[in-house]
Amino acid sequence: MRFLYSLGLALYALLLRLVAPFNPKAAAWVAGRQGLLPRIAEALGAETAPRLWVHCASLGEFEQGRPLIEGLRRQYPGHKIVLTFFSPSGYEVRKSWAGADYVFYLPLDTAEHARQFVAAVRPALAVFVKYEFWYYYLRELRAQGIPAVVVAAIFRPSQVFFRPWGGFFREILSQLSYIFTQNEASAELLRGIGLTRVGVAGDTRFDTVAATAAAPPRSLPLVEAFVADGAPVLVAGSTWPEDLPALAPLMRKHARTMRFIVAPHEVSEAHLLEVEAAMPGLTVRYSRATPATVAEARLLLIDNVGLLSQLYRFGRFAYVGGAFGAGLHNTLEAAAFGMPVFFGPRYERFQEAVALVDLGCAFPAHSAHELELAFDRLYYNEDARLKVQDVSLDYVHQHAGATGRILKELRVMS
Repeated sequence: MRFLYSLGLALYALLLRLVAPFNPKAAAWVAGRQGLLPRIAEALGAETAPRLWVHCASLGEFEQGRPLIEGLRRQYPGHKIVLTFFSPSGYEVRKSWAGADYVFYLPLDTAEHARQFVAAVRPALAVFVKYEFWYYYLRELRAQGIPAVVVAAIFRPSQVFFRPWGGFFREILSQLSYIFTQNEASAELLRGIGLTRVGVAGDTRFDTVAATAAAPPRSLPLVEAFVADGAPVLVAGSTWPEDLPALAPLMRKHARTMRFIVAPHEVSEAHLLEVEAAMPGLTVRYSRATPATVAEARLLLIDNVGLLSQLYRFGRFAYVGGAFGAGLHNTLEAAAFGMPVFFGPRYERFQEAVALVDLGCAFPAHSAHELELAFDRLYYNEDARLKVQDVSLDYVHQHAGATGRILKELRVMS
């Protein structure tokens, strides 16, 4: 199985190199790993302070781990923080983030890469956020006596760890010093396969979104000019082309009385053109906007990355993309501002979305017609919308605190 694991990663890397000339994300993944280990060794060679290593697969995991990284900075002020990403969508956005002292791509998981990386970084502690259980890295960390933990982890019975043939993957988990899960169901699954260094801490994303909602707002003059007339705003975040057939009719129906902010998950020219075609003559791109043009537009199209968490504060309603395709994106960012959240039908794998639906704060839809019905029930009933706001805010605040629980345990471990 170890051979198949290594072969699979090698084939994955080969595939990315083959498609790199035609795919910008693949090109960034390949280019970022050229000469990577020597660069890491050179950057850290003269560093004498102890180090903490935090790994995030991509941007979503970074936002999940961000409050913990900030907490580690406060708890261990004498340590340097080394932050790594597997995906370009995380690294390219956060490579200059001031909260980390060093930011790198993570070299592909091989025995030699793991040996060189751990030797260069020499972390006192390694933290993996939510996913990405890399066999050779965890094996090397354990061999060197370096504690390695996973935070905000969530497990399901269908995963390979719990299958009769999943022995190799259970071995990967056994290398960890501790696993902090989001819920008791995940912890019970792990205990059922013999893992005892497990505890329920909760989801650190609640801390992230609660802090974002409570923080002084970032100045965004163009967005402020767009919403200055006080019309109700729907913020559509992390949208994909698959979301538009349901979302576009709703926007056209309410175009005279509402404003819309649409932030695509991937800022491709093709998707931007699709959004513009859905609201012809009523859309302005953020990069081309002026205070005068946004005032005339009904849809502000965000054609950059990194603004979404700040945009939800301008909304009265939220639509979160992805659930008409591969899977729903982050609903908590919107819930932290008390907005009713609408999305497509594929949300069952996301426990916070399920909870919000059960509480009557989120509304899945299978079609444009279902979305319109769900939306209009709240759009034309302000008392019902305000009730959703109260329940949603309570839900977010009641589930905050995972970061503090993890930091307390890490202090004991260290």
